[in-house]
Amino acid sequence: MQFADPKNDLAFKKIFGDDKHKNILISFLNAILNFTHEKTIVDITLLNPYQVPKIPELKETILDIKATNQNGEDFIVEMQKKDLGNFTKRSLYYTSKAYISTLEKGKDYTRLKKVYFIGIVNFNIFKNKSYISRHLIINQETATQDLDDFEFTFIELPKFTKDLSQLESVLDKWIYFLKNAQDLSMVPSQYNNIQAFDEAFSIATQTQWNAKELEVYDYISLKEFDEINALRTAERKGVAIGIEQGIEQGIEQGIEQGIEQGIEQGIEQGIEQGIEQGIEQGIEQGKHKEKLGIAKKSLAKGLDIETISELTGLSLDEIKKVIVS
Repeated sequence: MQFADPKNDLAFKKIFGDDKHKNILISFLNAILNFTHEKTIVDITLLNPYQVPKIPELKETILDIKATNQNGEDFIVEMQKKDLGNFTKRSLYYTSKAYISTLEKGKDYTRLKKVYFIGIVNFNIFKNKSYISRHLIINQETATQDLDDFEFTFIELPKFTKDLSQLESVLDKWIYFLKNAQDLSMVPSQYNNIQAFDEAFSIATQTQWNAKELEVYDYISLKEFDEINALRTAERKGVAIGIEQGIEQGIEQGIEQGIEQGIEQGIEQGIEQGIEQGIEQGIEQGKHKEKLGIAKKSLAKGLDIETISELTGLSLDEIKKVIVS
């Protein structure tokens, strides 16, 4: 078997955002939030259910969910594979929007529903060692949760280090599935006879996907830096590190082109000029190089040059040069 990477934008939404397989997401949410008894989620309504994509990529993987339990609360689940910067602020933004939307115009504020945000990231955010952390609004003097309409749960996948033999809870199994499913060749025995996992692994089996889904999945996988913000974040970090090392210790090595340019220009022309030129040149060259790399890989996958031009923004001549090279 070949399982898709659940962290891929398309795969995540296909697995967890399908109206026909709600029990997958219900099991996942109950495990993540440790919901039992009257808090247990028994049904959900997906406000943005999965559909075969009509666009060449999914820019954001966000599930808006209305869940049925005793309190009828709302949930947002977001999967973010790359560190595009300010993820915690994004979580506040989406949660605030969802909270406001629960109140119809002219209604009483008491009708506002609690919103849970679940953020799953493939990078580290916080200093805590645990892979899962919950964040509440706490009264500083009494340590009580007097304002309880917002609740945030973050899962940092790099911090989860358990292997198959160490999986105990349903939560362990879900996190292991998210992190490692693409490396498995068969469904592990630890997941046997659990319906939600049977369905999740079945959906993740790529031999059951249609051609369009496979095309979009492969495109997203190849496009490692598909957001300009990701490149700018990397360049900003690289230039800052490079300039600091150039001033204090001298240049030992460049981490990326942005760092190299930042160090050289910071030493030769001054910190301010180095930052401006290093960022500008690093971003432009980095974007163009990334597009050429995507074009080359897409050609290898058999995509025609017109489609590649539409996806990358490269001219037909530039793509033809890639073919020649």
